[in-house]
Amino acid sequence: MALAGLFLFLSFFSLGFTFSEAQTTPAIYVFGDSLVDVGNNNYLTISIAKANHPHYGVDFPNKKPTGRFSNGKNAADFLAEKLGLATAPPYLSLISKANKNNASFLEGVSFASAGAGIFDGSDERFRQSIPLTKQVNYYSQVHEEMAGRVGPQALETHLSRSIFAVVIGSNDLFGYFDSTQLRSKYTPQQYLDFMSASLKVQLKRLYDYGARKFEIAGVGAIGCCPAYRVKNKTECNTEANYWTVKYNDALKSMLEQLKSENPPLIYSYFDTYAAISDLINNPTSHGFAEVKAACCGFGNLNAVGPCLPVSNLCSNREDHVFFDQYHPSEAAARIFVESIFDGSSKHTIPINMRQLVNI
Repeated sequence: MALAGLFLFLSFFSLGFTFSEAQTTPAIYVFGDSLVDVGNNNYLTISIAKANHPHYGVDFPNKKPTGRFSNGKNAADFLAEKLGLATAPPYLSLISKANKNNASFLEGVSFASAGAGIFDGSDERFRQSIPLTKQVNYYSQVHEEMAGRVGPQALETHLSRSIFAVVIGSNDLFGYFDSTQLRSKYTPQQYLDFMSASLKVQLKRLYDYGARKFEIAGVGAIGCCPAYRVKNKTECNTEANYWTVKYNDALKSMLEQLKSENPPLIYSYFDTYAAISDLINNPTSHGFAEVKAACCGFGNLNAVGPCLPVSNLCSNREDHVFFDQYHPSEAAARIFVESIFDGSSKHTIPINMRQLVNI
């Protein structure tokens, strides 16, 4: 075991935490949308944003749908693997009747919810999700529970070494571009600034509850997802992509400001837009052959409708960048996380996740 890992192991052993040699950090707490949801929406009774049916999960270890919007694992799974952790379980599963009396939040929790956005109203298209504000509210309850178990000082140490991953913003942008009401109320720049400012409030709340190490993902090239291509003669929606880049610029500026205002805070920003654009523009170098069509769906580009049990399913899932109308395939998610963890400044700033963990 490396010296840093040994020190971390001994520190947490003395506080009463279990800590395996493979772990590089004590826990990961995940916030976000369907890109990292590992099953929270399965517990939302009226939500239609669910991946608890075939063909989702067709390549997952048990070959069954789990609530992940993927043919197999998603980015949350790969992030946990990189950290030597088990995938952080869905918060709603931990507080369910079956687990309520035995729930442990110290190994990590996922609050991510398909359809969620920075804004509380972002889930209107999907009827029910857990928006970011509510995810942070849930975390505040978890924080109180953990403090009661191990004490405030031990918890402060635990959280200061843990990773807080935040992957959100796509649904807010989809909501804006698909809403004539929002577009008449706000200019694109006003809306993006509002998104960034609102996210800052929630990140500061997490900081106030002990978060110190943040892994933040920017929004990908949403104009190139199959759902938007199919409306645009198979080409990317350049307007959506233009304003996504502008939002990511605002997000990066906000993160710099948040760090300057709260010096103990450190972060790694992943340029999802650049990473997915690289896959789309240079597919063969990454092992892909299909960058426009979804693997699962129906109609033109398999993107006229969602992935359902009766939908078409491609047999060559490893060479598709997108699994359904909006979400990357397991193969694409794996590449993204490789870049998040060990990527150069081309995709990760000011440091990558490995460097974030080692600080």
